[in-house]
Amino acid sequence: MRTPPSFLPDKLDAPFYTDEELDALEAVDPVAATRIAREQIQLRRRSVHGGGHDREPTIDELNALLADIRRILARDGGDVELLSYEARIVTVKLKGNCAGCPRAPLDLKHVVEAKLREQFPAIAGVRSGF
Repeated sequence: MRTPPSFLPDKLDAPFYTDEELDALEAVDPVAATRIAREQIQLRRRSVHGGGHDREPTIDELNALLADIRRILARDGGDVELLSYEARIVTVKLKGNCAGCPRAPLDLKHVVEAKLREQFPAIAGVRSGF
């Protein structure tokens, strides 16, 4: 088994650990095994999404992703609408039960922004427009 590095480099040719190696490492150091597994997932996502850091989404891609987010918000009777995308900032309008809800800022940050930035890291932020 390889010795775990102090960090995984931010590149795709980083040494990837197999599931068996991560299981063996978890028996010795579960914190390091978890950290390495998470970093490997992030590196794989970047390779699947073409790096994503400098690629900005199109309006159609944002609307498609917001359709998925809409399903999450709809569980509590909420909805979201894309208002604009300018200077790497996405402006959305929370609707339905989300409008005026005390948890709306949390949903905006932890649902809408998290999902958008997961797919498109070039997005600098998400804000609510009224």
